[in-house]
Order: sequence, then C-alpha cells, then structure tokens
Amino acid sequence: MPAETLCKTIHQYSKLPIPKEEMDKLLEIAVDYCKVKNCVYSRYGGIGSLKKLYPGYTVQNEMTKSGLRTELGLPAVYFYLAVFEALGEIKSQWSRTKAKVLELAGKNENFTQEEKHYIRFLLRVPNAFEAVLNQRQPKLPKEIQKQYESLTEAVETDRLNRYLCRQVRKYHKKPQTDAVQGFSISERAYRYGENGKQYGIYISTKEARKRVFVALTDRNSYRSQLYIKLKPQEARIEIAVPLTVAVRNHEDYVNYVGVSMGFYTMLTSDKGHSYGEQLGAWQTEYAQWIRGQQASYRRNRAANPGRKKYEAQKRRYSEQLHSYINHELNRFFQEEKPQVIYMVKLPWGQSGGVNRKINSSVSLWPRGYIRERMKLKCKEQAVELIEVLGKDISRECSSCGAIGQKENGWFACKNCGYQVEEKTNTARNVLNRGQSGRTIN
Repeated sequence: MPAETLCKTIHQYSKLPIPKEEMDKLLEIAVDYCKVKNCVYSRYGGIGSLKKLYPGYTVQNEMTKSGLRTELGLPAVYFYLAVFEALGEIKSQWSRTKAKVLELAGKNENFTQEEKHYIRFLLRVPNAFEAVLNQRQPKLPKEIQKQYESLTEAVETDRLNRYLCRQVRKYHKKPQTDAVQGFSISERAYRYGENGKQYGIYISTKEARKRVFVALTDRNSYRSQLYIKLKPQEARIEIAVPLTVAVRNHEDYVNYVGVSMGFYTMLTSDKGHSYGEQLGAWQTEYAQWIRGQQASYRRNRAANPGRKKYEAQKRRYSEQLHSYINHELNRFFQEEKPQVIYMVKLPWGQSGGVNRKINSSVSLWPRGYIRERMKLKCKEQAVELIEVLGKDISRECSSCGAIGQKENGWFACKNCGYQVEEKTNTARNVLNRGQSGRTIN
C-alpha cells in the first residue's frame, strides 16, 4: 500500500540583484500572462460558458484559435498555463457562489423542505444548474432525470428557478486581475545549473532560445511546476515550489491533548506544559516598533516617503517570529506525542476595546499563522486536529463544570475548591469538550 502524502510549498530566493534589462524580460512575460488570464475571465467567467469549464479542453482549443498567443508573442508553455490557471480561478469563484446561494436558501424561512431540496439538487448537479441559469430544460442521465422529475412534482419550479437566477446574478462576479505579480512555469521552460561560480535557474523568455539566469541562495533543484513571484522594486524574485512529502506515522504518538492558545503564552497543554512563553514579549516589542514607525512616517512623510528600511526590518521581525513559532510547535509535538489534538475555535472580527495600544498588539497577534502551521504539522505527523466550541471555556471549572473566578492568571472554583492556572484550566476544558463530542465540524 503506497504511503500517504501531502503537498507543501517551499520557497527559493534570488541571491543577487537582478539587472533591470533581465527583470524587464520577466515582467514582460508576467504582463502578457495577466492579459491571457483576463481574456479567459471575460470570455468564460459567465453562465454561458459553464458547460465548457469541465474538463477545460474546449476552452483550450478556442483560446488557441483566437490568435491571442500569436498576437502577444507569448511562448505556448506560458500561454496554456495562464489559461488553465484562470480556469481554476473561475471554477473556484463558481464554488463560492454556489456555497453562498446554498447558505441563503437554507436560511430562507419562506421555503419548504421540498423547495430547499430542489434548490440543493440544482446546485449539486452541474448539468441541471447550467440549464436553469441559461433558461433551458435540463437533460440529465436517466437515473438523475427520474430524481429531478420527482422533485419538480412537489414544487413550483418557475419560482425557484427565478430565485436561483436572481441570487446568482447578485453574488457571482467574474474574476478580474490587474496585479502583475508573477507567472507559473513548467519544467520545459526552466532548468537549474551553473553560471560561472554561481548556481541558479535559467528561465525562458519571449525571445527564442534566450534564457535569463538568476542566481539562487541554495543549490536545490526541482522538477515540477513552479511559480515565479517578481519583486521588481527590490530587483529580486521568489520561487514557490510545490513539494510532495510523505506523512510520518509515529507509533508512540498515543495521547489525547487539549491545548489553549494565548497571546502571552502561545500554547498550553492540559497537563500544564507551556510552549512559546516568549511570544507575548516578542509580539509586544514588535507592536511597539510598528506604532513608532507609523508615527515617524506620518511626521516625515513629505520629506522622506521611502519605506525600504521599514519593509526590510518588518520582514526580519516576521521571520524571527515565525521561526520561533515553528520551533515551539515542533517541541510541542515531540514532548506531548499527540494522537488527537483538541483546540478551541477562536472567533474572528471581534470588536476592540478603548485602549489603542492593546488593540494594536492584538491585531498583530499571529494566531492565524499559528493555526495554519498547527494544521500543516498535524497532517505531516498523521495527527488528528479537532476544533471544539469555545463559549465560556475559560470561565468553567474543568473539574466540576461550575462557573469560577479568574484573577492574576489563576482560576478558582468556589463550588469544589479547585485552583489551577487559568490557561491550564482552559486547556483541560478543551480536552473535556472534545472528548464529550462538543466539537465543530
């Protein structure tokens, strides 16, 4: 049986400043790449092209006949990557539109269960969805056609079809991009190699048999589709590399662990072990520096509009913080040896208080990055991650379930006399709720 794998993205960076002439050649590809994507968006982003999106070869053939590639002089290796990348984004936009309509229909109290069932059927059967939006009678495979006909007998289809069309017109937007950030590149359009004493990557340009050499900071080479992200103002590039890695199974990872995520201490386990205790200090220092830089920039904007040093220092702060977070997460897995991790789902979009300094610090709290890294590392280590309900989770006693009091970082329950650190009490409540089934799907 083949080992389970997952895909992760790593990055490579250019080592030396790229000359302007060579950066212009790469920017020329990125501009044309953007034009091709916008052309696909405008032609195939609407309801009339729904039946052409899967598997996409009809779009490919029509774009070939359009003459756009010849007009731009763009190599085929870039042209077709742009076409299929745009198709993928159109499909994603349709998925978001369907999800929104499905949510609204489910909440609509004016619909009966049969009417909601009919709308869900249309949203989940591509041929029926496309036919209704284009005012045609659906023609479906025999078994699905029988199900469709049985649904239409119990509802007023004209009213529901109009509702579906109306919601799609309201919420579906054709993708559009004006950002010239970079382009995808397949193996045929690049190669790794030496150029004198430098090791780097040769990238094909619009000029036949001419490649741009970019020296890299490492000597790794890959054979997959890459994404070249251009940084013309900094005269450098970043290369995003999708890498397939094997999932590691650990026989000694057998524990069920509840964790509490905090601002000052990154993670606390239900056993009271803390990980990332310096996060709060680093985060406070970073927030103070940001506020100071913003105030200085507002005072001196007219005389000194540049932000190069600011961006460089901000990037160093972020890299140090991310390195610390990853180190502590690795330590968490090595010491806790979890089979299942229970973690509270934190709400987003909370209103701030009256203290601007506190609001600023909390807004910079990298909880999103911590959660994403936790999810990725769980996948890499074959650990199950379960989110639990978080209401009153820090106020409940993890011993008896009564509402207790919090003071100076400690939790005390008058009902049973239980006393423990607040963050440990929260982590134990997370574990209790996870094992009792109070989780979030």
